[in-house]
Amino acid sequence: MIKSSHPHRKPGYELNGVALKPETLMMGYGYKPKLSEGALKCPIFQTSTFVFNTAEDGKEFFSIAYGKKENTEKKELGLIYSRINNPDLEILEDRLAVWDDADMSAVFPSGMAAITTMMLEFLRPGDTLLFSQPLYGGTHHFIEKVLIQYGIKAYGIRGGCNYNEIKKIIEENKMQETLAMIYLESPANPTNELIDIEAFAEIAKYFSKPNKKIITAVDNTFLGPVFQQPIKHGADLVLYSATKFIGGHSDLIAGVCSGEKNLMIRVKTLRTFLGSVPDAWTSWLMLRSLETLKIRMKTQCENAKKVTSFLCTHPRVEKVYYPSLHQEGSEQHDIYKRHCQDSGSMISFDVKGGEKEAFKFLNSLKVFHLAVSLGGTESLAEHPYTMTHTDVPDDEKKLYHLTDKMVRLSIGIEDADDLIRDLTQALS
Repeated sequence: MIKSSHPHRKPGYELNGVALKPETLMMGYGYKPKLSEGALKCPIFQTSTFVFNTAEDGKEFFSIAYGKKENTEKKELGLIYSRINNPDLEILEDRLAVWDDADMSAVFPSGMAAITTMMLEFLRPGDTLLFSQPLYGGTHHFIEKVLIQYGIKAYGIRGGCNYNEIKKIIEENKMQETLAMIYLESPANPTNELIDIEAFAEIAKYFSKPNKKIITAVDNTFLGPVFQQPIKHGADLVLYSATKFIGGHSDLIAGVCSGEKNLMIRVKTLRTFLGSVPDAWTSWLMLRSLETLKIRMKTQCENAKKVTSFLCTHPRVEKVYYPSLHQEGSEQHDIYKRHCQDSGSMISFDVKGGEKEAFKFLNSLKVFHLAVSLGGTESLAEHPYTMTHTDVPDDEKKLYHLTDKMVRLSIGIEDADDLIRDLTQALS
């Protein structure tokens, strides 16, 4: 394996002075076949511990891993124990960092493990967390029901706010002195509302102080890393439920946090002591999935556009929520043009009626699977109001247009005409 402090400095990142694209690097970046008996693909290192060449090596590796010794010579940190590092995990993290142009990535056993570890590292009692709404239900529950038990204040804000609106809310609620983190989810789950990451990042800079940096973190699960890269728009950290598009086959659970080196060292250190590290098999499955990430997401996106066009004209559909549908000249359209390379494959829509009609539609689907999660090769449908977002208070749901008539679709790689035929029969 090749190790360095920044993935872009590794041999093989450029060819004749031109940077190789992420989809090219996914085929071998960070892996040396000669270190694994010439195996073309990285083997699964199914081991809990690793043998040191000498006792001196073991001492040095532990000193660096636990921060007792600064790695001034930029030596490769040797393998110690799979809760700390593993070849499959390290190669996976190298490749994930490439997609978001990040210094480092950390992989976790779930998306919630990534989110909670990151928040616990950078938030302290008395701090305030400003977060966009709506959020994924699990994240919302952790913020509103768990963090507050540790003396951390949380303030939800409509994600579509602009710079002046955000600044006014912070000042009117006297958060200037306690604000420690801004947490965003864009597009929002399940309404697909886009967040102006640049505006929130500028707000974080404005209120930061020399001795206290306000962290901007973005859940990029719906569009990233192929169709949106928040770090390029000022975010400090980007997070994923890698269970979704990155894993892509509905056969694993994982999460990712990526960002600037100094922040990520802190995240990885806490991860080590919380023990939230994925196993070698999960890491290997994700390495497999990264090879087809762009192909899958592009196919899913093209299918979603066709499905969106169909839903927009159906008499039993009241409204469709999809990133590219925003009217030209609107703030949402402006954000889409600045932040997004494409629309992705997540669609929400309101059926005419309410829960009864939504359930009748869901129960009538034949090709779509009635299941939560998203981003897999198969198409899924669910009812956010009573399923993924059931724990969100009803008044908050109403405020953000999350009603009992909303259905969320995750579009897969099936034939688009087959999906439309299924939607047609279920709606009728």
